[in-house]
Amino acid sequence: MSLNSTNFTSAANTSQTRCDKAQESSMTRDSPQIKPECVSGRRVRREWWLHVGLLCIPLVAVYLYIPPPQLSPALNTWRSSGHFFTFRGYDAFYKDSVGVVGSSDVVLLLHGFPTSSYDWYKIWDSLTQRFNRVIAIDFLGFGFSDKPRPHIYSIFEQASLVEALVAQLGLSEQRINILSHDYGDTVALELLYRSDQNRTGRIIINSLCLSNGGIFPETHYPRLIQTVLKNSGFISPVLTRLMNFQLFSRGISDVFGPYTQPTEADFWDMWTGIRFNDGNLVMDSILQYINQRLKHRERWVGALTSTSTPLHMIYGPLDPVNPHPQFIQLYRKLVQRSTVSILDEHVSHYPQLEDPAGFINAYLSFINSF
Repeated sequence: MSLNSTNFTSAANTSQTRCDKAQESSMTRDSPQIKPECVSGRRVRREWWLHVGLLCIPLVAVYLYIPPPQLSPALNTWRSSGHFFTFRGYDAFYKDSVGVVGSSDVVLLLHGFPTSSYDWYKIWDSLTQRFNRVIAIDFLGFGFSDKPRPHIYSIFEQASLVEALVAQLGLSEQRINILSHDYGDTVALELLYRSDQNRTGRIIINSLCLSNGGIFPETHYPRLIQTVLKNSGFISPVLTRLMNFQLFSRGISDVFGPYTQPTEADFWDMWTGIRFNDGNLVMDSILQYINQRLKHRERWVGALTSTSTPLHMIYGPLDPVNPHPQFIQLYRKLVQRSTVSILDEHVSHYPQLEDPAGFINAYLSFINSF
């Protein structure tokens, strides 16, 4: 095949050279003539590119349907130590650990986009030493939970999912401390609205701690890939299939600080969680939450500014998605009742992973203050 391909290419190139010379010559004449061999040369080139295209089709097909990576031992342990419950016909994953004896305090962890409950693994043990119950959930479309498609993903549905889990665990009458990050911040604000504003909430919120979530559309700067995926319409399904580990790791590394980068194993665990149940194929649908934040800003920011629930913000100041100082200045201006912890200047968008010691110290100081 290589010999024929070489001859084929050589013939095409020779024909092209002759045609170029003929064209240059014809430009100096009154009535240019196109030689038959030029027409033949063009036909040869078209056939050559057709062969190349036909050869690429099976290669692209194999690439687009590459199987997801295997779970690492750490991810497998996380999954095997968790549970599933059914919500509106879908299986949702959660992890529930019994912690310190003698305390009745419960903390509920809400993760960010595009990762999963595994984001909390670095502070899990520290939380179990303070709380009686430590609970984390994978939202629909994330982690080990089902990732239906086609499906209209919304913050409202995710909030109802959290309420259903609390009811499933028999904690509807228990005061819950919510600790959230990024996407989870907006889910938490919907829960807060339901609890404070329209009284339909099924969770009694004892406290709320947010971290690096784009709760203000005016100070939120999504990454380029997020903007492309959420706005590309019918092209988005193609783009989600083209996403691979290299593109993902390069993109998400930008929201970590230069001195707090994940390890290669951490990157793979994040990517594996996304690829589990073909989660990469629903990312464009989930990303509509950015538009939902804008549409429902008054509802969610209003709940934050008017609540009497104890509030705290833990903030990584190097965050390019919610940049310093614009984000934290607006937060302090609008949410004057909240306390704030700004972590080390090298900490970025994932503070619980980049500075787990600083994060847990800030959170426990807040919890122990009331």
